[in-house]
This record gives sequence, structure tokens and C-alpha cells, in this order.
Amino acid sequence: MEQLISYFETIPSWHRSLILVGGITFFWVLEGIVPLFNVPYKKWRHSVPNFFFTLTTIIVNFPLAFLLLKSSDWAVENQFGIINWLPDMPLWLYVVLGVMFLDLIGAYAAHWVEHKVKPLWMVHLVHHSDHNVDTTTANRHHPLESLIRYAFTLLGVIIVGAPVGIIMLYQSLSVVFSQFNHANIRLPKKVDSALSWIIVSPDMHKVHHHYQLPYTDSNYGNIFSIWDRLFGTYMSMDPKDIVYGVDTFPDEKENASIKGLLRQPFHKYRRPTTKG
Repeated sequence: MEQLISYFETIPSWHRSLILVGGITFFWVLEGIVPLFNVPYKKWRHSVPNFFFTLTTIIVNFPLAFLLLKSSDWAVENQFGIINWLPDMPLWLYVVLGVMFLDLIGAYAAHWVEHKVKPLWMVHLVHHSDHNVDTTTANRHHPLESLIRYAFTLLGVIIVGAPVGIIMLYQSLSVVFSQFNHANIRLPKKVDSALSWIIVSPDMHKVHHHYQLPYTDSNYGNIFSIWDRLFGTYMSMDPKDIVYGVDTFPDEKENASIKGLLRQPFHKYRRPTTKG
């Protein structure tokens, strides 16, 4: 565990890029072998806006990374934050709790707030308006959402008091798990169900991408499923009944256009319908 944390404390930027590209490549190939939905869509064309927003996410986060590092150094130096206030524990438990709490604040809480605050939902809408969810959807976030997510991650670093090694480990896991649970892959039902008790599995997260409430407002987690089960936001649904997209923004052409997606947060709010 010490070696793992030591590696992530000084992880080179190109290693982080390799994790991002390698994950997308792996799950892209797997989607062709064991697809959840055999939908005849032009995968490369579909991926263009998603890759564009992956790039904007990198551009937004890269220059701001130093704030995470500075905040982490301050918290560790001043023994501030949840994991610094806990009794002495084995290193492995310290790391697991650090990653879990960062996941709670940086992913689950951020995601929940984006669904409950109307202006933030309009920003987050870009992610949900994908009509063919696959591994490239994982990083389909409007630049404004990248800033919102960054703010929650920064808040999480301070509240948790996480050292740099745990932050980099968390961010790397977050990227891979998001690619995994968005991937258009079919796992054996019992395997997916068992995984969903600990981590966010593909079938679990796909429910969140159903086009209507109440399913859209469920399964907010990214790495750990415990938060949805603990806070009562967990829902299940037969994958064959899932319809991707958002009921109030059904225009597939606009939802596949980079220009249209960049404008999406500035549309007037449209009240969603609820499955009756």
C-alpha cells in the first residue's frame, strides 16, 4: 500500500493520460464483444462530441490542479479534515476511507446537487442528453460542469483532509469507474447485481440515464454504491426497459451537435415528466 500511495504522489501526467485513454480503449473494445444494447449507431460519429467534452474537461482541470495540491498540503500540515481527526488506523483503511469520502463529496454530493438545483441541472443536462450511452459518455460534461465538479472536489479535499497520493488515486479510480459504469457492456446478471452492493455497476448506473423521472433522480454514485443505498437514492430497473436521453430535450440531432450542446445550459428550464 505504501508503494501504491508513493506512486500516486508523483504520478506523471502521461501516466494519467494513459489511464484515461487506456480505459476508453479497453471498454470500447469490450462493448463490441459483449454489448448490453445492440443498437445500430455510428459509434465514431457519436463519440466526436463526447471526446470534445473530454478535452474541455482536461483543459479546465489542468491549470486548476495546483489548488488541489495546495489545499491538500495545507490540510495535512495542519492536521485538518475527517481522516486526520480519526484514531490511528492501518494505512490500507486510511486510504480506503479517504477515497470513499472524496467519492461522497466530489461525486455523489456534486451529482445530487446538480439534479436538485435547476440552473445546475441545465448544465448537467449535456451529460444526460446522450441517446446512446457508452464508455465515451463518461466524460461528456459541459465546461461549466467541469468547473462545478472541480469545486466539489476541492471542497472534498479540504473537508476530508486527503494527502496528494489519495487524491491522485481517487481521481484515477473515478475516471476508470465512470468509463466502466457508462460502458455499453453486458455482465452476467448475478455478477452485476453482486457488484452493485459495493461499487456502481453498469446496470445500476444505466438506470440513472433513463429518460424519465423518477429514475433520472437515482443512482448518483460513481465509485461506491453505498451512498445511494445509505441515502435512499438507489433504484433498480430491467435494462431492456431503459430509454436513454431526457424527455424534455428529445432532439437527437441537436443533442449530437457540439454547438447545440454548448448552448444547452442556456435554454429555458423545462419541467420533466414522471413515469406514471
